[in-house]
Amino acid sequence: MKTIIVSIVVAVVIIGGAFMLSKGGSKDALANNVSVIDGKQIIEISAKGGYHPLKSTAKAGMPTVLRFDTNGTFDCSSSVRIPSMDISQTLPQTGTTDIDLGTPSVASIQGTCGMGMYRFQVDFQN
Repeated sequence: MKTIIVSIVVAVVIIGGAFMLSKGGSKDALANNVSVIDGKQIIEISAKGGYHPLKSTAKAGMPTVLRFDTNGTFDCSSSVRIPSMDISQTLPQTGTTDIDLGTPSVASIQGTCGMGMYRFQVDFQN
């Protein structure tokens, strides 16, 4: 009986630890895709089978570039649309494409692929 209880406790700890690591990993991905280079904020998003990360947080009031990285992208995520900014851009199958967002104020922008299947969001905060 004691062995069964110990086994259950160990299983719960392992599963809980794996769950917490997966949650922490997604938060780290959000924090690491925004950088500032020469006074410009660069938000990097991978486009292949959707957009990664799905949600980014950036600083408002700063010149901003949305940088899409593709690597053998043949699906609809190679067509980016940001309706609120009247942006529609076709990405190359492989390469990097920069989209200048100007100097956004506090807001959230929503983007999609050309078909509206895949989404991403950038939250601009003070």
